[in-house]
Amino acid sequence: MIFKQVFDKKSSTYTYIIASSEGREALIIDPVLDNVEDYIKILNQLNLKLVKVIDTHIHADHVTGAGKLRDKTKCVTIMGEHTPTDAVELKVKDDEIIKLDKLNFRAIYTPGHTSDSFCFLMDKYLFSGDTLLINGTGRTDFQNGNSIDAYNSIFNRLLKLPEDTLLYPAHDYKGETVSTIGKEKRSNPRLQVRNVDEYIEIMNNLNLKKPEKIDYNVSSNLKLGV
Repeated sequence: MIFKQVFDKKSSTYTYIIASSEGREALIIDPVLDNVEDYIKILNQLNLKLVKVIDTHIHADHVTGAGKLRDKTKCVTIMGEHTPTDAVELKVKDDEIIKLDKLNFRAIYTPGHTSDSFCFLMDKYLFSGDTLLINGTGRTDFQNGNSIDAYNSIFNRLLKLPEDTLLYPAHDYKGETVSTIGKEKRSNPRLQVRNVDEYIEIMNNLNLKKPEKIDYNVSSNLKLGV
């Protein structure tokens, strides 16, 4: 397997390039529009063919590069079935398998941060979007976010995975690159709650500013950034 983690400084977004070392087919998760040429350069350097692009949800803090990658490489765009956009070519259901040569990615529906949020599990690699972050969790105060849904997605789906599962989120703001499910169970401050009510209390008192250009970003992402 070939694995590349690419960081966008402006939006603190992690994009993931995963490929089969045998068939040289590649998949990209959560691409940023401004970095599309960089992704293509990496693909060319490694002699890879991009066949699929996944967005974990409709992002609010950056414009996706999915549409531009589709236009440049003829790859298939993929999102979860609850996405509000009709521009995506393939909508996957909960527990559906996305194949990339011999690699299998399992779609996991994890609403809460947004109503369309999905995570994707490949072997022991969990690409968690904004649902579960390193030492944090995705906010739930816009885009049909819901703290009860987020609690259920995190505690009843993601934290049920083996503790050595590697956690790769869509964002990090402190320079962290990877964690594990076990580490987050033990040290993530938002997970040290006894019940859903305590989690709701935490999320209701974050008092975070909305992302800059949220309206522009969301409307652009409904068109896959094109």
